[in-house]
Amino acid sequence: MREDVVGFLTGLGVVVPETDAVLDFVIQGVEETIRNDTNQQGIPDGLKPAAVYMAAGQYLLLMKGAGKLEGFDLDAAVKQIQEGDTSVTYAMGEGSQTPEQRMDDLLNWLTGYGREQFSRYRRLVW
Repeated sequence: MREDVVGFLTGLGVVVPETDAVLDFVIQGVEETIRNDTNQQGIPDGLKPAAVYMAAGQYLLLMKGAGKLEGFDLDAAVKQIQEGDTSVTYAMGEGSQTPEQRMDDLLNWLTGYGREQFSRYRRLVW
């Protein structure tokens, strides 16, 4: 999953170091959250895209909060995101949101992506 998260972040224009303990910790946390919410031993194939988006969003949120998210071009990265039936498009004209607001919207979307799908994969615990 790490390769998928790094590839996604790279596509957004974020440079991820070869070894990044924060990214590894975030990925581990997202995997644990999904396993706990679904009561499964591993991440179901149908939730892997959600796991990638959530991990990328949490990583970006941590880097932004720590002031280490530099050189991130919001105009290029946040114009449109499409996954299946879901599409998020941000206006770029005058009077639209500030780059900070667009970044916050992106982070909220990424970190919450796919949570409604967890119940489809949930197993009951007796």
